[in-house]
Amino acid sequence: MINPLDLGQYSKAEIEKYEAVYGRNFISPGGLATAQEFTALLGLKAGMTVLDVGCGVGGSAFYMAQHDGAWVHGIDLSTNMIAFANERCREAHLNDRVTFANADILTFTPQSPFDCVYSRDVFLHIHDKARLMQILKTCLKPNGRLVFTDYACNTGDKSPAFAAYIQQRKYNLYTVTAYQQLLLDTGFVDVIAEDRTAQFIQILERELAAMPSDRFDTATLTSLRHSWQDKITRTKQGEQRWGLFQARCPS
Repeated sequence: MINPLDLGQYSKAEIEKYEAVYGRNFISPGGLATAQEFTALLGLKAGMTVLDVGCGVGGSAFYMAQHDGAWVHGIDLSTNMIAFANERCREAHLNDRVTFANADILTFTPQSPFDCVYSRDVFLHIHDKARLMQILKTCLKPNGRLVFTDYACNTGDKSPAFAAYIQQRKYNLYTVTAYQQLLLDTGFVDVIAEDRTAQFIQILERELAAMPSDRFDTATLTSLRHSWQDKITRTKQGEQRWGLFQARCPS
């Protein structure tokens, strides 16, 4: 059965567009720079194990293996993403430290728990977030760390345009505070929930300004610029938010 994501938002052509903006091997806001910033929060040491949920084409996994000496297993629903990731992994000669699998986190059972779980702007696709958090907790060793970013929303009613965007993407967005409470309700400790919307706007504006015109035809470039400008408008209006979350599995 073909995954709808592979035909739409994460088709091979769309993945290549994301990479052209975010940088090779990355498909999430800020590319390598934010991967460096947020993986640092995991406190990785050589030999530690990481589950990268929604690993995309592998950029963060490669960085954690090369920079921190971690062992990383990345999972993603998109078979296109995993195909790209495996190809890039072979190119980087990291097959001894990084593995990838086409898998759904909601049905994922680790062979053994991980030291850390990391994810970037993936959970917006998942509607059963209570089940998600329970599974993430089971994937961690005692005292294991969870770090993720995700699109979020504001409290109150959504504008028709924002509601239509969420419906078209089939997203399920929480407020930053709701995510914080969900982590606490799941039994995580040392929970930190930060609204990083201001940083998100800065990232989007940099990416819009640096969008490589020589990589796209006029129609594609125009469409991408409109998409980025729409995100900037939504975030500046306060409707779309961006959250950074940290938590620890109890001992």
